[in-house]
Amino acid sequence: MSGVDMEKTLAGLFIDGRWRPAGDGSVRDVVDPASGRITGRVARATTQDLDDALASAQRGFEHWKRIAARDRADVLRRAAVLVRERAPEIAALISREIGKPVVEAEQEVRNCADAFDWCAEEGRRAYGRMIPARQSDVSQIVLREPIGPVAAFSPWNFPASQAAKKLGAAIAVGCSIVLKGPEEAPGGSAALVQALADAGLPAGVVNLVFGDPPMISDHLIPSPVIRKVSFTGSVPVGKALAQLAGRYMKPCTLELGGHAPVLVFDDVDPGEVARSVAAAKFRNAGQVCISPTRLFVQRGVYERFAAEFARAADAIVVGRGDRPDVQMGPLSSGRRVDALQALVDDAVQRGATVLAGGARLEGAGFFFRPTVLADVPAQARIWQEEPFGPVAVLDVFDTVEEALEKANSTAYGLASYAFTRSADRIASVTAGMQAGMLAINHFALGVAEAPFGGIKDSGYGREGGVEGLEAYTVTKFVTQRSVA
Repeated sequence: MSGVDMEKTLAGLFIDGRWRPAGDGSVRDVVDPASGRITGRVARATTQDLDDALASAQRGFEHWKRIAARDRADVLRRAAVLVRERAPEIAALISREIGKPVVEAEQEVRNCADAFDWCAEEGRRAYGRMIPARQSDVSQIVLREPIGPVAAFSPWNFPASQAAKKLGAAIAVGCSIVLKGPEEAPGGSAALVQALADAGLPAGVVNLVFGDPPMISDHLIPSPVIRKVSFTGSVPVGKALAQLAGRYMKPCTLELGGHAPVLVFDDVDPGEVARSVAAAKFRNAGQVCISPTRLFVQRGVYERFAAEFARAADAIVVGRGDRPDVQMGPLSSGRRVDALQALVDDAVQRGATVLAGGARLEGAGFFFRPTVLADVPAQARIWQEEPFGPVAVLDVFDTVEEALEKANSTAYGLASYAFTRSADRIASVTAGMQAGMLAINHFALGVAEAPFGGIKDSGYGREGGVEGLEAYTVTKFVTQRSVA
């Protein structure tokens, strides 16, 4: 299969270098969230399919770990070229499956190519080091070796780019991988796997499965073939997988939920910052783990910020992602709409004020209005529960210390943001913010060359940057004495 074959992309498992149906022929429907209609089907792997994928990954690893880093890099670079060539087609597929605007989906696809390029080059630099010995006839070296076959679990909200981070890093350092793609949006990960195959990746190095998530994780993680687990998703599932992996001594990279704070100080233009925050908040309908959600604004600019932010939210054009004027698409499912409405209703019942939105859009599909809440009591669920949707909450602060106390008041610690012109405030926020990532005066966090991940309940380990590749290697210390 060359290019992106729509039927196979939506239906197949990729095991040992070829696409195939599930062993028992079972499938799951793929639903267009903008209409609620079924648009395709995806295979549901059986335990035999998983055993086949594990055996394939073991064979693939034994071959791939011996391939020179330069040759591994060549495959990733060729795959990056193919992904960029196919970006419009893949983006249209992603937009149809999860509803995000096509322009956002295409940027996601291009980010995948960037990730492949970065991993290709960095994989050539996965050096060990020489340690000076205490005796003249002894040499000491540290080697970085591929950890082995990886079980990776990729989410639906960025179905291509999250998979690309795991695929690129594992392949670059010599690992094989069994990737469990998102059943809700299988096309993105399938298109990446096809690009890698077309770029010359040997059979077995990458295997792609879909199906029942608990069954797949319960089968893959305990397998003696698997030596590492990488998961991106919710906190409860991440904790369960970490517990399972710990039972079998498998290291994990966990990129879990977030509830990102934004600190807006009184030395910035509140209108300009409000519009910038709105653009970031409602990207992918707020279904982003680093989405700015808890907005803490210094008292002197609070009223102006709140008014401009609410206006910006009201101005967002909501609709099908394939319409050129649309800025925000639907939520992923009716369950997400219900969950978001419950959080908003809870806040309003406790006394919150709705400055914009507050309810779903009538008609077909799973659309929810861009929503801004103010005067939200501390007891409201939304302060502690990640909404994972187009809802933001506003609060006021007076001092840096108060702002940091509020920002750090949840169990999450993924992304955080601050807007100020003051070097002293920047230093205080940098030192005091409890988060794995902090962006000051902008929102660009997810770049291929930088580490991405959190602390506390938001997980551990990093994807991206040199840290992202190191997570797929193990350290071997070798000391040798010369023999006359």
